[in-house]
Parts: sequence; structure tokens; C-alpha cells
Amino acid sequence: MSIASELNLLREDYVAINPKSRVQYLTATEVMPGGNTRSVLFYEPFPLAIARGEGSRLWDADGHEYTDLLGEFTAGLYGHSHPEIRKAIDAALDGGINLTGHNLLESRLAALVTQRFPSVKQLRFTNSGTEANLLAIAAAKRFTSRGKVMVFKGGYHGGVLTFAAGPAPINVPHDFVIGSYNDIASTTVLVKEHAADLAAIVVEPMQGAGGCIVGRPEFLAALRQLATEAGAVLVFDEVMTSRLAPGGRQSQLGITPDLTTLGKYIGGGMSFGAFGGREDIMALFDPRTPGHLGHAGTFNNNVLSMSAGITGLSRIYTPEAAVALNARGDALRERLNASCHAHGAPLQLTGLGSLMNLHGISSEIQRCDDIPASEGIVKDLFFFHMLAHGFYVARRGFIVLSLPLTDSDLDRFHAAFEEFLKRYTKELAA
Repeated sequence: MSIASELNLLREDYVAINPKSRVQYLTATEVMPGGNTRSVLFYEPFPLAIARGEGSRLWDADGHEYTDLLGEFTAGLYGHSHPEIRKAIDAALDGGINLTGHNLLESRLAALVTQRFPSVKQLRFTNSGTEANLLAIAAAKRFTSRGKVMVFKGGYHGGVLTFAAGPAPINVPHDFVIGSYNDIASTTVLVKEHAADLAAIVVEPMQGAGGCIVGRPEFLAALRQLATEAGAVLVFDEVMTSRLAPGGRQSQLGITPDLTTLGKYIGGGMSFGAFGGREDIMALFDPRTPGHLGHAGTFNNNVLSMSAGITGLSRIYTPEAAVALNARGDALRERLNASCHAHGAPLQLTGLGSLMNLHGISSEIQRCDDIPASEGIVKDLFFFHMLAHGFYVARRGFIVLSLPLTDSDLDRFHAAFEEFLKRYTKELAA
């Protein structure tokens, strides 16, 4: 049987057992385009309607239980309704939600972040990683008095800074120079060509939404040198990768960026983002200085995110916990790749630590152009197979470990993966 035929069977079963999710979706289409308000969550024939979550578990509208191996696309590091995070949020609510002023929590969380990420000497909070990257770019342009921003094909820096196949129509209208990820030679040429007007080089140490494509250490080190030589600001987008080590991916690489952007898990999984780095750059936002850059946002310092973030960084995702979680992720990825090899399946899991992505190709992946467009059907097959076996992953093959997952959960996932290989390797290899 062909992959397409196998996929159709899985989809037919999916439709049959999820009538309430289907009704919920159809109802949503009456008031929302495509029944959707967050594009990545949509998939055909209709998406599951998730009713609730607890720990590492999710339940949909039809009562099916899933082990969550997506973790809110990395933001849900602590799982669902972690008791200590919940207690911190309740405590914040007791004091009032919007306090219309500086509060007692924001500087405490800021101090914890600067302690965790030594390159971040000072920082400011935002509501998302998208906002953090927008403001980091604005700071770099103002600091250098230049207009161009280098990014990389396959990169994702937020909803209006996405470069999966080059620039997107919805992107903010900066003057972008788009490089080839992990390609030192071509990047060097581009930087030198645009050096006189290059404000920033913005890069993910591992392209997350692009498929967990790991940045080669020598490539990222070259970016540090090129930025310095050009007088440009090097921005590490660590919205995803900051969770990979106590000091983020930059600490593993021994590379100090000028600015770093961070995301929601640092706010306890609440609405959160942050950007920070060198004091001379961040001083642009000092309201005591004439001509400073304004930075608005009603919820930048909201007490729910501040309180949850303090508890998360100080008591739960300690440096020791970060090392342990990412070691478990590395071990799982190695097991899955060993299974692919043993079955002769043309598949692989790329990534680092607690983040990984399935790909329908066994050759090395260094940039997004190495990923065949035809692998989409393989990922769909994997997605619906895993749903049928009680595991919630991303349709694009993205897999994320969160703290509540147990060794038993990961063993069961490996068993379901083995079953996927036994059932479909022949068709995948055809």
C-alpha cells in the first residue's frame, strides 16, 4: 500500500473518533477565518480541540488522552498547571492584576535572567519573542545608525519575522539581507558587501521552526567575528535554544552575542519575552536619557509572568534541571535515530537536547534547502500515527520534552516509534 493510502486510512479513523472536535472546528469557522487564530495549530481535515491539560497530559473534546510531546512549541517547559507555577500565579493575583506602575517583582526576575545568561548585562521585558526580536533589531539600527539586517533562510524570529522560504508577505519592512545558514563562505561575502550599512546579524543558534537545524559552531563563531569586523550588532535569538543549557546555547558554544532574545518559558510559560545584552546598547532605552528609545507595552511587566518566571527559574528549572532534561533529550534522539538505522528507514531526528524534529531524509541537513519538499507526507503519516497511539507532537515533526515527562513516557514513545518504523519503512523506502 502507498504512503498516501496509509495516510488516508489514518485520517479516516481520526475523523471517525473525533466528532466533537469536528463540531468545535466548524463552529469556529463561523467567526474566525478557517476557524483559526494561530496558523501553526491548523491541519486537515480539522484540528483537535484541546479541552484541558495536566502535567504531561492533554485531553481533547472527545475525551481522548495524549502524552504531550510538543510542550506548547517549547513555551510549556513546566507542563500544564505545574503546582508551584500555579501557586505563584495565585499569589500574584492576590495582589492585583494590573498595578499601573513599577512593581516588586520585575527587578527580581531581571536579576535571575542576568545571572543565568552572563552576556545579558541589562534587559527589558516584552510580551513575546516576536516583540523581543523587533526591539532588538530597532536597538541595533539606532545604535549603529545603519539600516540593513542580516537574517538566514529558514529562520524564524516571530510572526512578522519569518524566513522559511525567504521573506514572507507579512514581515515588517526592514531592509533584509538573507544569508545561507551554516555557509561561512557565502555569508562572509554578503557581510563584506553590505558592511557599511549592516546594523545587525540576527541568528538562531539552532533553527527551531525551520526543522531543528543545528548551527555549526564554526559558523556561529564566524558570525561573531564578521559582526565585530563590520561594526554590526550580533543578535542571538535564543527564544527556543536558551532552554538547552543553564546559560543557553551561547554558553555551550563560548560565543558572546551583543544582544540576546528570550521567550515564554522564562516567564513560567505565560505571555513573555525579553531582550538584553551590552549595557551601552541597552542604555538606548533608559528613560532618564534625552532622546531615548520609547518602549511601550501594558503587560511588559505583568505580575503573572513576573511571579511565574521567578518561581520557574529559581525553584524549578534550575541549572541542574536544565542539564538533566537536555541529557534525556539527547538520549531519546539517539535511541530514535538508532531505530531508524536498524530498520533501514530513510528518516532522522535532528536537534539538540530537549528539542528535535523528524525528517524524511537520512542525509545530513545543514540548511533548509537540504530538506525535500516531498517529506511533508511522511510527517503527516507520523503525526496521525502518533495521535492514534496517544502522543501529541507537531504536524511538522517537532518534538519537545517538558519537565513532567517520565522515563516511562519516553519508553512508550520509543515503542510507538518502533511500531511506526515496522509498519511503514517499506513504503517510506520505496
